[in-house]
Amino acid sequence: MKKEKIARRTLLQAAAMSALGALIPGASAQQAPPEVWADPTKTPGVPVGKLGSRSPFERPEKKASDISARSPLQDFYGIITPSDLHFERSHNGVPNIDPDKYELLIHGMVERPTVFTLRDLKRFPALSRIAFIECSGNFRTGKETMTPQEICGLTSQSEWTGVMLSTLFREVGVSPKATWFLAEGSDAAVMTRSIPVSKGWQDAMIAYAQNGEAIRPQQGYPARLFLPGWEGNTNVKWIRRIELSDQPFMTREETSKYTETIRGGKIRQFSFDMDARSIITYPSYPQQVMRGWIEIRGIAWSGRGKISRVELSTDAGRHWHTATLQEPVLDKAHTYFRYLWRWDGQHTEIMSRAVDDTGYIQPTLQQLTAARGTDMGGYHLNPVTAWIIQRDGTVLFKPEKFR
Repeated sequence: MKKEKIARRTLLQAAAMSALGALIPGASAQQAPPEVWADPTKTPGVPVGKLGSRSPFERPEKKASDISARSPLQDFYGIITPSDLHFERSHNGVPNIDPDKYELLIHGMVERPTVFTLRDLKRFPALSRIAFIECSGNFRTGKETMTPQEICGLTSQSEWTGVMLSTLFREVGVSPKATWFLAEGSDAAVMTRSIPVSKGWQDAMIAYAQNGEAIRPQQGYPARLFLPGWEGNTNVKWIRRIELSDQPFMTREETSKYTETIRGGKIRQFSFDMDARSIITYPSYPQQVMRGWIEIRGIAWSGRGKISRVELSTDAGRHWHTATLQEPVLDKAHTYFRYLWRWDGQHTEIMSRAVDDTGYIQPTLQQLTAARGTDMGGYHLNPVTAWIIQRDGTVLFKPEKFR
């Protein structure tokens, strides 16, 4: 009898710990070491299942706060972000929406105001494209012990599938006098942004799939607005309404939020494009390297087009070398780069800078400050990021003060 009581108590404690891990974003339930077979050829393997899983030896995780969760950029080997590791940013949580009851209303300056169900949207010709999304507030600094995930993990890339917004515009008969549209989400914040109609005609999409499966709830299930290259908050998730107009709507998110101070006391509004940027993901903190050949690698991206080249410096910016870009190099997409370097064991700094096909060159923090002033807020900061290599092979982030 005593043995049964102890076993039951232990079971309840284990269940409570498991539930706690599920409730706290980013919390990891204590995991037992993976079972290792001395000779896998002598033991039957795990049976097939309904869902795949990672090796128990691989445990990448997003880094979560109250309102966002950052992708572990340093753990990726390519340009596609696994869907469960795509960064998150929400303004009042993730809604739970029944796809059978989902509706998208398009009205305002149109000939035929229309309500589309999810089934309606999927009946239109679909298109898939690979492109990144990045939060406009994707920059953190302050201490040497920061990873790429902590510095700029609010960017991720997927293959998005959906119906082009231009198709829906033609379906409802958008007035040629309409110049803006309001995108409104179904979340508890009722997230809204004004978008120029020209973007809707150019390459906007109502996306309902991500990396070959239904879009994840954290990414806008069952449908979201996708605006390639534009700041993340304009890619309104859980989209439920689009209203056409001849002027912007001046919502809270474009007046009190998502604007930037620039030199002269002025405010920059509707700064949609994400500028070119890059970051070295290996070597980076907390990795340690050995003297000899090292393949420096990382990602670069631009919201204005393709990455044309990435330049690497291994001597604190005194000399620059061209890195190899891994194909495919896609429009408004993360691009993987590599550079083979022989480290002589001396203290140094390594850094990368991206150049896109408009000729734009990723700036240093000093150049950003010179252009925008020290009071430039926290949006659209894309400075060159440097890593310090110490003599013992320790890699540290090089934080820079600008305020």
